[in-house]
Amino acid sequence: MTQRVVFLGGGTGGVMAANRLARIMPEEIQKGELELVVLVDSDEHFYQPGLLYIALDQAFPEGFSRPEKRVLLPGVQMVVDPAVRVLPEERAVQCESGKKIEYDFLVVATGSVPDLDAIPGFREGAHSFYTLPEALELRRAVQQFKGGKVLLIIGVPHKCPVAPLEFMFMFDEALQRSGVRNKTELTYTYPIARLHSLEPVAEWAELEFAKRDIHSETFFNAESIDPARRVVNTLEGEERSYDLLIGIPPHTGARVIRDSGLGDRDGWIPTDRGTLRMKGQERIYVLGDATDLPISKAGSTAHYQSEIVARNVAHELRGEPATVLYDGKVFCFIEAGLEEATHITFDYKTPPHPSEPGTMVHWFKLAFNEMYWLSLRGLI
Repeated sequence: MTQRVVFLGGGTGGVMAANRLARIMPEEIQKGELELVVLVDSDEHFYQPGLLYIALDQAFPEGFSRPEKRVLLPGVQMVVDPAVRVLPEERAVQCESGKKIEYDFLVVATGSVPDLDAIPGFREGAHSFYTLPEALELRRAVQQFKGGKVLLIIGVPHKCPVAPLEFMFMFDEALQRSGVRNKTELTYTYPIARLHSLEPVAEWAELEFAKRDIHSETFFNAESIDPARRVVNTLEGEERSYDLLIGIPPHTGARVIRDSGLGDRDGWIPTDRGTLRMKGQERIYVLGDATDLPISKAGSTAHYQSEIVARNVAHELRGEPATVLYDGKVFCFIEAGLEEATHITFDYKTPPHPSEPGTMVHWFKLAFNEMYWLSLRGLI
């Protein structure tokens, strides 16, 4: 009897998990005993960290896109049909076309979605870089900017937690190169009492801001934006003016998860921190941004988790217990300018410690942007 594993989502997590499982169980696939199906919304795969470089006019979109089929290993099937509901009682996923795809095991890798309407006035008044259209609009604004007040506001939670810092450091250097930094006031804000949720990163950022004359403000929670007056109103009762507003929108879980009632009110799925199995569901695993785990929603998180999920699903397909445990490992590059970067690594027990930024780490970051396509296929 053929068993089927459905991977809901064709981003980093879904593709890596499917390809890893295909490498673990090639004989079962060849014999027709196992089907691996990746269910996607689009037939294009986009490397989302590239949006930062596009927004700052450091790269073009074409370098960050590949046909989805090309990043999947032979033996992994692709179905382009947006999922609209997960039906655990039927062990099936209902698609937009009306078709139901049954599964023996389901791997949920639906990521997270920027909510551009969570803050009134955000869509009209703020520039962002978490979708390609937004990144292209911001690039035009960056190209036309001739100085003034730049304000960066942050909604939480959001994926790639260091990206706002990266944007500020890179934009600072870009303004210096264009000769308008001395006409510009840069202000970075954060919703809590420090500049980042991870305290060591916040302390490092504070020192870097002081070196570069970047202003910062904590306990800053945007309540609404008035695009006509170019003003941000905060929950704390303050009002801040701007000439260029960069906004990091709060993120939610994917609509299919919220509509299926699988997660909490924001669409994050309750997930066992070790096995990555969905709590209360024996045949559903979750990875990447879709989990409710207290770790960064980042591509490297999905990268490490994909191996755990693939190995545990393989165990279960063979009638064995799921014994492989995730330790919370995350690795992130942090661009500290246009030609310097640092990095952090941490897990459930070990906090991050940013190193001194350097040129070599920056080139490692750019190299990984190119090697990403190999890592998807499990070649590195």
